[in-house]
Amino acid sequence: MSDEVQPAEAPKEEATATPEDVSYATVEKEGNVTAIWEMQGHKHLRTIDPRSAEGKQILTLFETAG
Repeated sequence: MSDEVQPAEAPKEEATATPEDVSYATVEKEGNVTAIWEMQGHKHLRTIDPRSAEGKQILTLFETAG
């Protein structure tokens, strides 16, 4: 039982970063997304709950981008 981190790119406006600098990575456990990490380069900015409205929006953007 291991956690996997998969990179996911999605545009997002941030006051402290340009949209190109911000990326998202999903954390998966047993095939389910358990968290979304908002990253700026290698720096972790925040964790987003995939069940939240924002988390669902990010996952939808990721799924339609591929």
